[in-house]
Amino acid sequence: MQQNASDSLIEPVNSAADITSTDPVAALSEAIDIKATLSSYVVDWIQQLGLPAWAEPVVLNSMLFLILGLSAILIFFFVRPFVLRIFTKIIQQTTAKWDDFLIEFGIAKWLSHLIAAWAIKALIPEFFGQATQTSDMLIMFMRIYMVISGFMVINSILDGARTVFDRTKAAHKLPSTSLVQVLKLLATVVAFILIVSTLAGKSPLTFLGGLGVFTSVIMLVFKDAILGLAAGIQLASNDMIKKDDWIDMPKHGADGTVEEVGLTTVKVINFDKSVTTIPTYTLISESFKNWRPMQKSGGRRIKRSIFIDLSSIRLCNEDMLVRYRKIQYISNYLTTRIEEIKEWNTKLGLDPSTHIVNGRQLTNLGTFRAYIEAYLRNHPQIHHGTMTLIVRQLASGPTGLPIEIYCFCKQVGWSEYEMVQSDIFDHIFAVVREFDLELFQSPTKIGL
Repeated sequence: MQQNASDSLIEPVNSAADITSTDPVAALSEAIDIKATLSSYVVDWIQQLGLPAWAEPVVLNSMLFLILGLSAILIFFFVRPFVLRIFTKIIQQTTAKWDDFLIEFGIAKWLSHLIAAWAIKALIPEFFGQATQTSDMLIMFMRIYMVISGFMVINSILDGARTVFDRTKAAHKLPSTSLVQVLKLLATVVAFILIVSTLAGKSPLTFLGGLGVFTSVIMLVFKDAILGLAAGIQLASNDMIKKDDWIDMPKHGADGTVEEVGLTTVKVINFDKSVTTIPTYTLISESFKNWRPMQKSGGRRIKRSIFIDLSSIRLCNEDMLVRYRKIQYISNYLTTRIEEIKEWNTKLGLDPSTHIVNGRQLTNLGTFRAYIEAYLRNHPQIHHGTMTLIVRQLASGPTGLPIEIYCFCKQVGWSEYEMVQSDIFDHIFAVVREFDLELFQSPTKIGL
């Protein structure tokens, strides 16, 4: 009987009659379909031990799982890192730069996992055969691991491609982050379908055909992603926003530089170093201010007013004109204007000497405005020519008469711009009294 058992273990099963044998070792062959694989050698070794018939299947299963486990450990924790280390050194020694991202973004690492899983999957039939339940279960686990490893390879490739693309000049024209996130989302869906189909033992096409039933659910779950994708395409095609743009969206508390244009959100680093995230589709449905054109133009607007005390405004007398003519920026202006006014008054027969209000007269406020304009036109940090430069009066009110300075500074950086603007108004505040004018400020209530 022992000899028959040995023959049954070593020789492959050829017919249904062999499987229906009542011999314990034949039952073992039924549970683990041994077809001249590596397990045959283990069977021979077990038979030589002279174990009871009931113990042979248990010992055989244990030995096969142990050998397979040791093989997996050897491949994953020794062979795989060793090969990966050699591959890394080879890449580092090459002069080409494009292959560096294989290591930098973990592509080679996940490829090594994928290859190791494939090698173990190929070994499983050698131990358990290809038609047994145990073999099918182990192969299923390896296939799932291969799907996950393959997904991580694709994920790493997309991250590497995005990083490489962001270093190019065309990076500001396309929303690379949104496109990569869409591709990652599709890869996730595909990986999920492959895993579910592997667990169910059915073709992935079966699940793809049934997706139409869940369309409404998918639309609900991925609503933000779909809206974000549509918004990202519109933002990119209309060149409305891109990375490093300075945007202002007070409703959402955003006033800073765009750090990332994602599939569902736009990340803004505010000037106070806080972070604001805005839904991508909000930038289509709501208004926001983008300062990029200003930065490209090379001129940043200065629009600020000073308030003159109305009681200090007066007509210029001869003493005032003598003092004003010593100011270099307006000396030629005053000479020209005085001659023009004299000709005007003579033509109309007006004599200002009889009374100061007769005829046209210069005012200290008008002279002061002319000085500010001349000062700005001679300032090295103020744009002249195509960009507007105006010094104008606004409507007077309880706070005096506003004199608005409207011009463009050559410095568009925040700190440099503020420095130039402050220097200009420091000077204006300091010289206003030289024109016999007073700035308006609310009186202080003393003793209350």
